[in-house]
Amino acid sequence: MKKLRENNRGLYNFLMKIKPLLYLTPFAVGVIIFSLYPIVNVLIMSFKKNYKYLTGAYDGFGFDNYIYVLNSRDFKNAIGITFKYVLVAIPVSMCLSIIIATLLNKNIKLRALFQTAYFLPMVTSVTAVGLTWKYMFNYKFGVINWLLGLLHIEPVNWLQDPSANFWALAIYGIWSMMPFTIILLLSGLQNIDPMFYTAARVDGAKDLRIFFRITVPLLSPTIFLVLIINSISAFKVFNELFPLFSGPGVGKNLYTMVYYIYDQFRGRTPPKYGYAAAAAIILFLIIFVFTQIQQLIQKKWKY
Repeated sequence: MKKLRENNRGLYNFLMKIKPLLYLTPFAVGVIIFSLYPIVNVLIMSFKKNYKYLTGAYDGFGFDNYIYVLNSRDFKNAIGITFKYVLVAIPVSMCLSIIIATLLNKNIKLRALFQTAYFLPMVTSVTAVGLTWKYMFNYKFGVINWLLGLLHIEPVNWLQDPSANFWALAIYGIWSMMPFTIILLLSGLQNIDPMFYTAARVDGAKDLRIFFRITVPLLSPTIFLVLIINSISAFKVFNELFPLFSGPGVGKNLYTMVYYIYDQFRGRTPPKYGYAAAAAIILFLIIFVFTQIQQLIQKKWKY
């Protein structure tokens, strides 16, 4: 009887040890099936030459897909366009978001209304918003050209002129990034101790000096977090192209890296799964390196 009690106690202790694992099992299964397996599958697929998804057949295993993608003119153009978009959209959206978040953090009139207006794009369909922007960019009756007319500036054919396509995409991308950025920055601003501002004003510091010497340094961890998140999102620019241009712009002048991957999957007969997988892995490595550089800068940032 005593031995049976000891065995039951051992079983009970074992069950208590694995109890957290039992709670995590459903989540872990979901991660393995929907996250880890696709990543591993794409990685393996990227090394298969002339891979045929339905049959699973392929002609060889090696770096042929990577060599083709890296030597592809379309992919090189896609890298240039994507980096241009990242380097334009991220800094502009960040600067505007910091200014707006700082204003929303103050006790201004109609504060709740302004907060709702800026956060509205987060709960709105990307397609619906994109179509709205398409009408706003219209050459003949768009509101943007109407505003330019008030400033005595000639109207711009945003959607049909290849030289203007990128700037239409950048404007729309900046606007779509701002709500999430403002939310995070506003949260960071509200966590700054008001005593810092009180002490600075007692010493006679002006608002601009307070902003650059107190607000920005104390907000820098949030700023770097937002930069990383927005950079990852900007490198994957894709959904914005279809509502505005129904594709990669005029003459494929907005042929981004994700659109290249999509084109290899859906735009080719037969589909080039190996090229698409290789391009996806290259994009992952670029994003990884870019975020690591940002984290390195953050560690060296003195505040």
